Amino acid sequence: MFLDTTQSAVASAFTTEPLPDYQHETVRHLIFGSLTAVRLTIQDLHKKHYAEPNDWSKLISTGRPNEVMVILTKRVAIKE
Repeated sequence: MFLDTTQSAVASAFTTEPLPDYQHETVRHLIFGSLTAVRLTIQDLHKKHYAEPNDWSKLISTGRPNEVMVILTKRVAIKE
């Protein structure tokens, strides 16, 4: 089971039961596409409370026409 660390922090603020021990890992997300498509995807993930827009890297040109990429590094809690 995968949990976002912010979700577990919120859960711990509202529960009296101790949370199980979680192991943390780092994952990286790469998005490739047109500037518009990349920005819309970042906005969509923000609306779903997955990542803040400022958490993504600056736009990086791929060298291909009309294509950029961004990177998000995120720490996730993994319940064993």
